[in-house]
Amino acid sequence: MTELAKILRRQIEATGPITLADYMSACLLHPKHGYYTTQDALGVDGDFTTAPEISQMFGELIGLCVAQSWMAQGAPDRFALVELGPGRGTLIADILRATMQVPGFQAAADLHLVEASDRMRQLQAAALPAHHPTWHDTVETLPEDIPVYVIANEFFDALPIRQFQRDPKGWREVMVGISEDGSLQRGLSDAAPIDALNSRLEDTEPGALIETCAHGSAVVDAIARRIARFGGMALFVDYGGWHSDGDTFQAVRGHRPVGPFDEPGCADLTAHVDFEALARAALIVGCAVSQFTNQGVFLERLGITPRAQSLAKGLAGDALTTHVAAHRRLTHPDEMGSLFKVLGLYPASESPPPGLDP
Repeated sequence: MTELAKILRRQIEATGPITLADYMSACLLHPKHGYYTTQDALGVDGDFTTAPEISQMFGELIGLCVAQSWMAQGAPDRFALVELGPGRGTLIADILRATMQVPGFQAAADLHLVEASDRMRQLQAAALPAHHPTWHDTVETLPEDIPVYVIANEFFDALPIRQFQRDPKGWREVMVGISEDGSLQRGLSDAAPIDALNSRLEDTEPGALIETCAHGSAVVDAIARRIARFGGMALFVDYGGWHSDGDTFQAVRGHRPVGPFDEPGCADLTAHVDFEALARAALIVGCAVSQFTNQGVFLERLGITPRAQSLAKGLAGDALTTHVAAHRRLTHPDEMGSLFKVLGLYPASESPPPGLDP
């Protein structure tokens, strides 16, 4: 049993079962035993590999997409370039490298990184030695008086979720409690009226399970309000669906699925992103939302294949094989091309970011 499991068991014994959201928050962000505090999650030797770690092409194209959107909105002389959950800083470093030759772009950019983990902030600083980012614990402290250009790659999938199961009497929340053998396990709360879920009574049957992510909607609300008022754009790249239901809570360790309650604090916990809920949060505050688009389609529209062909000219042997495999992994429908989706936010008076349809 991990140290965090012992802490959570004592808490549950003292105050009762906890929500799945509280469990995820503790497992990922506990200051001493949390996953992002203690684990080197990214890369071949970690637990998962994100698109920027697969190939520089991903970050380069994202960077040029942001720069083109900036120019289309009149190239404001000051704006916030923001990444949510920057990992080791690979993506933002690629973005900055790709935009070095865009006249005026980097001179106008104030770099802001939303990152709660001190350990990850150190890795990001090491990846950005020539830049001086401002770090934020939450999006609420981002600038409110200038355009914001926001990138979030595999950010929303790690935000804490709550789960609710419907029975004939109402919705019951999925809680984390203690089994007879002392291990942590899921159970159900007593049935109780939950006003926020009344609308889902029309399109669900008893036994249905739905997930909500209030944190995700709050993040989008804060970003969309800034974009609607001051300009800019946002790109959300993640795995998930549009109005999808069912249990998507999962854990990964060493690139393999594991039980989410087996070793709290030692595995990455995620859930599929409900892009419809994110879009709804943006539309409510007057921000425009792009069409829901597959990552592969988005990258092809931005020119990933010509870029891959250009890079391939200088490669041979294993390096070329790895490069070709990276292009396929990012774009092919059987790999990340269809699994990952892209959603763009932009001012209602402007066009969507390049690669996306209105």
